[in-house]
Amino acid sequence: MNEIEVRVSGPGTLDNTPFVLSASALDRLRRAKADSTLRAYRSDLRRFLVWAGAQKMITTDLIPIDQGPINDALNAAAFAALLERYGQLHAIATEYINHLAEEAKAPSTIDRALAAIAVAHRSVGAGRLATDGARAVLRTYRRDSADGGRKVRKARPLLVSNLRLMVDTLDPDKLAGLRDRSILVLGFALGARRSEIAALDIEDLDFNEHGLEVTIRRSKTDKDATGRKVHVPYGTNEQTCPVRTTRAWLAALAECGVASGALYRRIDKHGQLGRAPHGRGSADGRISGQAVAIIVQRTALAAGIDAASVFSGHSLRRGFATEARRAGHDQIRIGRHGGWKDGSPTLAGYMEDVDRVTSNALTGVGL
Repeated sequence: MNEIEVRVSGPGTLDNTPFVLSASALDRLRRAKADSTLRAYRSDLRRFLVWAGAQKMITTDLIPIDQGPINDALNAAAFAALLERYGQLHAIATEYINHLAEEAKAPSTIDRALAAIAVAHRSVGAGRLATDGARAVLRTYRRDSADGGRKVRKARPLLVSNLRLMVDTLDPDKLAGLRDRSILVLGFALGARRSEIAALDIEDLDFNEHGLEVTIRRSKTDKDATGRKVHVPYGTNEQTCPVRTTRAWLAALAECGVASGALYRRIDKHGQLGRAPHGRGSADGRISGQAVAIIVQRTALAAGIDAASVFSGHSLRRGFATEARRAGHDQIRIGRHGGWKDGSPTLAGYMEDVDRVTSNALTGVGL
């Protein structure tokens, strides 16, 4: 999935020799998708190839067994072998999607697996994968799941009342306490995705007499990275004021000699800033989006909130949308603040969850 070869032929070319893209062009193509998306696609592709090996579609020496850069090349070789033996893979992809349905995987998981196969298909130069059959199987599975009572899983909204309980568990005399409080409060105030929270730099913050202007340089729905600015006003409660809590965290960073770069950084077991010795992560110590989700869930559990284990990094984002709607704000204003596309069906679903209670069509009919 990482190597792309383009053949140039026809009028205007000197010969039919392969034209290989430059290293910089390949690097930009590789980074066109978020690292988290690429990791997910690689894992999905490995599972598909392991299944293909079990079906005797590829030889055992090509079945992925490792987790690392070397295995990426093995994945590409195995996928190329499948193409060479079977040509178009639309029928195999359809059968694999049916296999995942038989395994009762979540429809969203199956949809991503199909996307990973389609991306791999294009990456080896085989063009667009015909997915009509696979998607028909997935649609039928969705209907069967709905008829069987399966519900679409949504992140639990983290409300202001939850946020106050969670912040109260954090120790502001410790670096981790100041950092986690700022992550929770500013993340909620921005209605931000966990990846957007992790990507913030100190330079993205601009304080003024009205509060704080935050630049979100790029996001999931901002494919061209045009960026957006979000105004965050002062809060009425000092402990959950996004402006004050962010200033307190910046002051702590300054005492550690940090005045630029990543806003939210790792803190080691000794309470010091630093890069974690194990696992993924950037060299500057920036936290990951996954770390944001862990902080949300860990703090919710510490606060003793009912069903806290179902909170996720997305709970901050959904909680903002829920509370903003309850406060009477319209969907367009909420969407533009949080970076949803105009007309987003996801946001519309969050609005409906609030509106069916606060603006129920039966209210006032006289029952």
